[in-house]
Amino acid sequence: MIRLALLGCGRAAALHAGLLRRHRQQVSLAFASREPARAHALTERFGGRAFASYEAALASTEIDAVVILTPPALHLELALLAVAAGKHVVLEKPALPTSADCERLAAAAQAAGTHIYVAENYFYKPLARCLRRLLSEQVIGDVLFVHVNAIKQQQTSGDWRDDPTQALGGALYEGGIHWISLIANIGMTVRRVQGFRPALAPNAALERSMLLSCTFEEGAVGTLSYSWEIPSTARGLRLSKIYGRSGTITFESNGLWVFCHGKRTRLYVPGLVDLAGYRAMWTDIVAALQSSQPAAFTLAHARRDLLLIEQAYASATER
Repeated sequence: MIRLALLGCGRAAALHAGLLRRHRQQVSLAFASREPARAHALTERFGGRAFASYEAALASTEIDAVVILTPPALHLELALLAVAAGKHVVLEKPALPTSADCERLAAAAQAAGTHIYVAENYFYKPLARCLRRLLSEQVIGDVLFVHVNAIKQQQTSGDWRDDPTQALGGALYEGGIHWISLIANIGMTVRRVQGFRPALAPNAALERSMLLSCTFEEGAVGTLSYSWEIPSTARGLRLSKIYGRSGTITFESNGLWVFCHGKRTRLYVPGLVDLAGYRAMWTDIVAALQSSQPAAFTLAHARRDLLLIEQAYASATER
């Protein structure tokens, strides 16, 4: 039984606690918050134990691992405290403030004999697995273009996500990091990205839209259009495409379906039950915690994604 404490008791904590119900024979839950009432509210809903502070959970000998669900600005501090206390750590996205912080945390975890896991569900999406398989099988030949459409309209949250000092940045840090991870995990290696930032909305503190161009080691080029402020069909249905010399893969960006027209023509429905990839993600992380082994998505993957975001923002600023 892995004794797991969730640090932070907002929406993400309720989401992950609900998902971990599937692993109740393997994982016991505890909740910690700077507002004790929030931790107690989640224990009433999901069971388990409440801690009145993050520090109390980290100091407890009855906790084996923690899931850090706080604003991203606190991730590094809490993760370092956790590994110093001998705890394994699961980090929500974005894992850490900078790519350099990943190296610092990895060194600290190695010295403490603990493991770092990252809850990046897009890596585990059925869509990502389907695209990796199709590209590995060369069903559209050599890939030339990758166009990912991640445009939708989403209301601002009115919480820490609108505070640059807590959220670390704007569109790419809060949600775009998922799509960068998707592009980087379809079976090709992203060499570099270039960011293009449109004009900010009036009175906006953070950007909500970014365009990225990228080059792949394998020779392809690609784009990611990411926005929270553009209406899309059916509140989020979007089409993306991968073009190869022998055909085209068209997919609904969320992963509802994939249509391949190339060396074979076929419609795929990768997996509606776990469309967002959360179930597969927690199955992998729980198994890794039990065996004290790395998960499929590693801190090195998270560092790469952060490095690509840093390249995007740096190049957008230069322009």
